[in-house]
Amino acid sequence: MITKVSKIDLQSLQEAKNLIESEQLVAFPTETVYGLGALATSERAIKSVYEVKGRPSDNPLIVHVHKDYDISTLVYISENDYSQKIANAFLPGPLTMVYKSKGVVAPSLSCGLDTLAIRIPKSEGAQKFLKFVNQPIAAPSANISKHISPVTAEHVYQDFNGKIPLILDGGKCDGGIESTVLDVTGDIPVILRKGLITAEMIREVVGACVYAGENAQTSLKSPGMKYKHYSPNCETAIFERNESEEAIRLYDQLKAEGKRVIFLCDDEMSKKIGKRKFLALGSTDIEMASNLYDLLHQGEKYEVIITFKLLVDSELMLSVNNRFSKAFFKDENK
Repeated sequence: MITKVSKIDLQSLQEAKNLIESEQLVAFPTETVYGLGALATSERAIKSVYEVKGRPSDNPLIVHVHKDYDISTLVYISENDYSQKIANAFLPGPLTMVYKSKGVVAPSLSCGLDTLAIRIPKSEGAQKFLKFVNQPIAAPSANISKHISPVTAEHVYQDFNGKIPLILDGGKCDGGIESTVLDVTGDIPVILRKGLITAEMIREVVGACVYAGENAQTSLKSPGMKYKHYSPNCETAIFERNESEEAIRLYDQLKAEGKRVIFLCDDEMSKKIGKRKFLALGSTDIEMASNLYDLLHQGEKYEVIITFKLLVDSELMLSVNNRFSKAFFKDENK
């Protein structure tokens, strides 16, 4: 199979629509990461997503729709529900909301659950694609399972060249980490996956919001809750923030052995490693969220990435640290 990478225009959108309607896969950009799109109502297309990604079959998918799509055809919504206030405040945007499903989509998409995760991305490229296709599109991140999530079309191409027919190139994603996933099926909203929309932000709108670990009733309704993710294809080493001397010794030793080695660190830690080569995460939570995946992709071109634990001093940094930890700690249950 030849994999085309095409800028988003009328011709590529028509090609994408034809491929989706013929139950094939199309990668497309969002404001967070690139998605691997498939027709949500097609069991054949959904099966292809799991096979191409190498994704565990018990890890549910998110359905993407454009901003004018009537999601009440897919899920149950109350006009007076708190979920409407949240949707009005944050959508389109980097927020996925989990509702009770009407069973319209392919059963394998939700892994047998009676819920469905809906996302309305705000990026121009995603909106153009979703509006043109005008169908619910199931789309996990467009990467091989457990690899780093893609934030450019080139990242998608590296994982899926020869495996999918089309990648819509919308440039670099500016959000940098996946959407927040919010369960709105209970009495209060519950964050199942941390992201760019935080519990604090949601509380300002509806007064209450908790994280999944704070709610004993939470089950696996969302991607990103069970399996290891975001891992670079190279060796990694992580140090405490007060262990810069030990990290420097390892770097110098590996360099002396002829290894290609790089530091990945925030601005504070970069000042402690002298003139050694590093990739700069930035100094703010927004910068680090935007930069993390792109830098992990750059870093895996080396043989070893050396890094330091992050300072978690904001709710957004909880989200960044969630992805960072899953990249550098090799626990399969993370």
